[in-house]
Amino acid sequence: MVLVGVDFGLPHFDHELEELGLLAQTAGFAVADRVTCKRKAPDPALFVGSGKADEIKLLAQSSGASEVLFDQALSPAQQRNLERALGMPVNDRTLLILQIFAQRARSHEGKLQVELARLQYLSTRLVRRWTHLERQTGGIGLRGGPGETQIELDRRMIGEAIKRTKERLEKVKKQRATQRRQRERRDAFMISLVGYTNAGKSSLFNALVKARTYAADQLFATLDTTTRQLYLGEAGRSVSLSDTVGFIRDLPHSLVDAFAATLQEAAEADLLLHVVDASNPSHLEQIHSVLGVLRDIGADQVPQVLIFNKLDAMDPSALPREPQDMMELEGQSVHRIFVSALTGQGLPELRALLSSLVLQRSAADSGDGEGAPGDAGGDPVC
Repeated sequence: MVLVGVDFGLPHFDHELEELGLLAQTAGFAVADRVTCKRKAPDPALFVGSGKADEIKLLAQSSGASEVLFDQALSPAQQRNLERALGMPVNDRTLLILQIFAQRARSHEGKLQVELARLQYLSTRLVRRWTHLERQTGGIGLRGGPGETQIELDRRMIGEAIKRTKERLEKVKKQRATQRRQRERRDAFMISLVGYTNAGKSSLFNALVKARTYAADQLFATLDTTTRQLYLGEAGRSVSLSDTVGFIRDLPHSLVDAFAATLQEAAEADLLLHVVDASNPSHLEQIHSVLGVLRDIGADQVPQVLIFNKLDAMDPSALPREPQDMMELEGQSVHRIFVSALTGQGLPELRALLSSLVLQRSAADSGDGEGAPGDAGGDPVC
């Protein structure tokens, strides 16, 4: 597989295509070569232009690659034109992420969400490499009317499949809403772990609640939301802690929409623990990518605590002077705490911080305290 990235002057461009390479490996592909180029705007027909397309074709042939993968989303027309020009399958970042999600989904809900996103993606690419779609079927007495083409039949079938999947997901959404109302009636304090993929959310979740949620050093190791009770001794009560799907730069909107039921856990949480891979040189860009997804799902107003994870993997020269401090995040001062889910360093301090925030919330709810989240007269919690 040859990886292709186009630099349009955006600040987050990955010149080494490192993340795309990790995504390809996660999906089970072998990377033969990588190529990047600069453009002011995408070419309407070939995305990279005819000259660069010829270069990619020669590179793929010389490296023995049988497929080309673009780091950006391609339009259906660009994808078809590139496949004709290169003489091999061409896919984009969106399809790759969909494929990874399809491989990793385990729960019934997760599989439904991935299937919906896949169907929505496929519905725009029905003519891709399918010569049989030029046939016409139909006639008197046949559904679809005389002369209905095969592509129209396929579109109608996919449309019906999308409708069925949405109906099934709506039932799941109602079930989750019922569960959330039950937690609210129990006066549960709800905390959701969010963050860039492979930041260590599941490892931190396991370390805090002694669970056995699947965790691995790979992108999108887990997709299914898991909720457990976390007892905070200093607060004298338990809270609900949820581990959610990881975010990524340019997360396809179809996936954001499809995973609305799962991501709603973050939007309706009382507190977000925004987990950051502190050892990653691009962690600031990853923070802003996560904030963008939180805005998309309506969770940007939920109070946050930044958890700088993987303290054990940080460069010694970059280690923090203090275990916790405050950090400016989009014009607001938020709590930041450094931890290692692997070694347990910083976890007692994290529990103490969570306890204090829960107690502040309880005091605000009872009207006995000030300075709690959302209290205009007090200091912000995060």
